[in-house]
Amino acid sequence: MTPVQVQQHQAAPAPVTGAEDVDASWPRVRDDMTVEVALSVMAGARVEYLLLCDGDDQRTGFITRSELVVHRGSSTYTDRTRLRDVLAGPFSFSL
Repeated sequence: MTPVQVQQHQAAPAPVTGAEDVDASWPRVRDDMTVEVALSVMAGARVEYLLLCDGDDQRTGFITRSELVVHRGSSTYTDRTRLRDVLAGPFSFSL
């Protein structure tokens, strides 16, 4: 008898976009996170933006993947650039 390998496939959730879909389970990060880590979190969570929170876990705004990609391509970018550095520029939004 030949052994059979069974592979179970879970349906991957569709990427979510738009601030109107914000709920309690959305990825929340603090502004001291680096841009590279934030992009990794977005990729892992399959989201197009992250909620920014203060020390009390209160929402203070959000940042999109496209904003981070544009900033990462700028001449001022380093691998130590933090979200708060990006927010100080022209790419900041608030909810």
